Amino acid sequence: MINYQFFPRSHGITKEMQVIIDCFKKIETTLDDGKHRVSNDVLALLRPLLEDCGYDVERGKGRDEKIDVPVLFGENNVIDKSFYADAINKERNIVIEIEAGRAVRNNQFLKDIFQACMMFEVEYLVIAVLNEYHINTGGGIISHDYQEVKTFLETLYISNRLKLPLKGILLIGY
Repeated sequence: MINYQFFPRSHGITKEMQVIIDCFKKIETTLDDGKHRVSNDVLALLRPLLEDCGYDVERGKGRDEKIDVPVLFGENNVIDKSFYADAINKERNIVIEIEAGRAVRNNQFLKDIFQACMMFEVEYLVIAVLNEYHINTGGGIISHDYQEVKTFLETLYISNRLKLPLKGILLIGY
């Protein structure tokens, strides 16, 4: 089941965010088939849908297949530093990151937030995480990744102690 929450919660879902949610809903039955998937598998399922909506999407792990987003510019406007994104819509200033098992366990979602905040002209971040991650493949330990990231983002926005330069973050659980 696809779950989502937009932050700050005082704003509703924009048309641009709804487009991304709809892309996830189109692959929902495939994601619910019980197979273990890594984030690249999910991105591969989403790629044609996102590309139809104007997104540049990572095609692989080779340098020319990744999406390079500038962070720092040097002399003569040469890019000094950049970060990779899973997908970006440069017209809408939206970056998308798809995570799987390491979203919470390795705090990857925090790295995604930091990097999106540093990316040139990025205004919105979409983070997609598993609703539940089975740490032990025998079905034992379950991490509720979507809920954990949602609680973190709620705390971040409600506490108002840290101001992000983003207009919003869309969290999607798949």
